[in-house]
Amino acid sequence: MDAARCGRQRVRAARGRQRLNALMNARDPSRTTGTALRPEWLAAAVQGAFNEIYVIDCATLRIRHANEAARKNLQYTARELCGMTPFDLAPALSAPALDTALAPLRTGTARHVQLETEHRRKDGSIYPVEFRLMLCLSDEPVYVAIGNDTSARQASARALGQSEARFRAIVSNTPGLVYQFLQRPDGSVSFPYLSEGCHALLGISAERLRADSSLFLDLILPEDRASYLESMAASAADMRAWNWEGRLWIEKWKDIKWINLRSTPRALPGEGVQWEGIMTNITQSKLEEAEIKRSREQLAELSAHVETVKEKERTRIAREIHDDLGGNLTAIKMAMALMRKRMPEGDAALAERADYVDSLVDRTIEAVHRITVDLRPSVLDFGIVAAIDWQAKEFEKQLGIPCEFTSNAKHIELDPDQSTALFRIFQETLTNVGKHAHATRVRVRLARTNRSVRLEVTDNGRGIATTDRLKAKSFGIRGMVERASALGGQLSVTNGANGGTEVSLRIPLAPSRQAT
Repeated sequence: MDAARCGRQRVRAARGRQRLNALMNARDPSRTTGTALRPEWLAAAVQGAFNEIYVIDCATLRIRHANEAARKNLQYTARELCGMTPFDLAPALSAPALDTALAPLRTGTARHVQLETEHRRKDGSIYPVEFRLMLCLSDEPVYVAIGNDTSARQASARALGQSEARFRAIVSNTPGLVYQFLQRPDGSVSFPYLSEGCHALLGISAERLRADSSLFLDLILPEDRASYLESMAASAADMRAWNWEGRLWIEKWKDIKWINLRSTPRALPGEGVQWEGIMTNITQSKLEEAEIKRSREQLAELSAHVETVKEKERTRIAREIHDDLGGNLTAIKMAMALMRKRMPEGDAALAERADYVDSLVDRTIEAVHRITVDLRPSVLDFGIVAAIDWQAKEFEKQLGIPCEFTSNAKHIELDPDQSTALFRIFQETLTNVGKHAHATRVRVRLARTNRSVRLEVTDNGRGIATTDRLKAKSFGIRGMVERASALGGQLSVTNGANGGTEVSLRIPLAPSRQAT
């Protein structure tokens, strides 16, 4: 029985191959003009195909032949599949649905039809499959079904849908406008993609901007357009990130907005350069930045005013001390000298008392002189070069640290405020060297250029750490920086190339004093 049955199956398979051959020749008449498709070729093609291929009896809808791909996917043997129907493999497929799908083939209105369903494997697992069905008319008509497992495609579609959903969620919650910007080889531009934030940021809809991309350039203020185009060209030329800040005029709200544009370029062969990035509204941060700058300028003006008032007050006090106290002490000194001449001879106690008062007057005169010099060194009246030279010598005399001073000019004309500020900064620098540097040598260089005066003070001490400059109550360097800034100058405190610390100060000369 088994041998007879297998024989019948071989006969049926041969007939099926013949009918499939006839069907293929019928669908493609040009094939009949060439070499005829041999049965062994057809058998090899069917068995080696990756698609599932079934030959189904038209009358009974029973499977007559299934190729290796179908058997492997369904987990059935050829004997098990032989005699089964599409309804056995696809439980979800109904007879009316299949009849409707096959109707165009039976009526001759279509050469092939599409059908999507689900197959159930022998182990019970389900997988989606799509079929192309064809009708082969012969002495025993059959349907030829070529199926394709769409599991991977559907999984990819689901993954893509999830990815797109995540992307939309991220974009919808991103504060700004996510966009794609394309520059074609001919220089024309377009926005292939614009997120929903377009209207909120630019005041125009995404559809309108995509239809007319020139609207964006029109939004940019004329004075900022050149920088926008230059930064775009540089990004396209070097294929590096495009980062631009500029102002837009938003007609809808009659307002100016600052935006930041950040994007990454990539070359599209034959299409040009496309950027993907985000535009954000930075108006508030720009306003805050301007306010901080304005506050700093006001603080610098206030600091300069305070320093000016302090110096004027110091000068006034020094003058008062010098004129009043100094004059009075000089008068007392002269009166003591006159009294000593009139003192009776031989009174040792009185002479000793007079000597004590006289020495007390001398010490007081010295103290008055020292206080007067500290308030405002009179040496400034002889010019900044003489004042710096004198202070360097005083530092060396008081601390015993050699202090070498050089200048490229014997006399440098400065405004009184500049001269006083430069001298005070120099004093503070030497004070810091004496307190913290542990130096054994100091070099001071004063130089005048065509447009500025530069002071450099270097020592061979232990240097300065960043933390030292940022100490909460370290006001010395901050005061030096503020004094320099108030005069439009710059001050830097760094570690020297060979160790130690280097303080560099540059103060611009007033236009009337600049060399032509």
